[in-house]
Amino acid sequence: MQIKNVVLILFFSLSLTGLIAQQDKLITNFMYDKMSINPGKTGIDMDNSICATSIYRNQWDKVNGAPNSAVLNIEGNFSRLFKGGLGLAFYHDAIGFSRQNNLLLNYSYPIQIGNVGVLGLGLGIGIINYGIEPNWVPPTSTTDPSLPTGFAATNLDANFGAYFQGKDFYAGLSSTHLSESLLEKSVAGLDQNYQTARHYYLMGGKTFDDVLNGKIDAQVLMRTDLVKLSFDLNARYFYTLNDQVLYGGLSYRNSDAIAVLFGYSPIERFTVGYSYDITINKLSSVSRGSHEILFKYCFNLPEPKMTYSRNPRWL
Repeated sequence: MQIKNVVLILFFSLSLTGLIAQQDKLITNFMYDKMSINPGKTGIDMDNSICATSIYRNQWDKVNGAPNSAVLNIEGNFSRLFKGGLGLAFYHDAIGFSRQNNLLLNYSYPIQIGNVGVLGLGLGIGIINYGIEPNWVPPTSTTDPSLPTGFAATNLDANFGAYFQGKDFYAGLSSTHLSESLLEKSVAGLDQNYQTARHYYLMGGKTFDDVLNGKIDAQVLMRTDLVKLSFDLNARYFYTLNDQVLYGGLSYRNSDAIAVLFGYSPIERFTVGYSYDITINKLSSVSRGSHEILFKYCFNLPEPKMTYSRNPRWL
């Protein structure tokens, strides 16, 4: 097992002089993270409120160098101030020796499509930071000059998306890393760089009401960098008891995992959720699965104060 772990560290670190972007983060609870990959979603399905969502993912537990991801999304519908939604999307990825941080400001412009729903066209602009901090263990005491040393670089990042919200369904198409920015730096005479790759996402979901005294929420997310395609399918059952909502469900990611999902909303504005991925690929012999926990809280924006004026002639 130790040999496999060392190999995985070297694989995940991607520590070569020229780096090509890996697949974007994988989140089992992607239904709570739609804004970060599709800015068209920003505030579209909200009514004069602000929501904050935090997700932490520990992937392939007990595998050295395996991915760990943290997500923080804050979005709101500000239709009373201006037309559209605003949001801030941040995520951190740590894989082996590498660290990646993304921070984007999203805006979505809503277009009402008759009585069918709302189409949101969104743009996200921000930065991407990538760095590596390798800790090489050479087989001899002689240092290998070809091994890259630590470096970090920052550049522009941009996303675009279209998101349609209907009464009981949604659909979205988006692309991340539109600029395909090159992050590069020369360290100790060795040029090191990291090339971001454009990713494409297709998402959709539908809610089925009045099913066994509850409702079923089914969703799909497809992602590709035009090299590899992966997709998630899930279905969750929601049950309401004394204004408290509980849900449970199953999710499947091709060639990777089967997951169970649980969640609880003690009040309408707050949700806590957990998922556990059962690894089904070649890492199943060394991985103890993946854990994910999320928190979401929403609050309504205050009602605008009404002001009145009187004509002094009428006093």
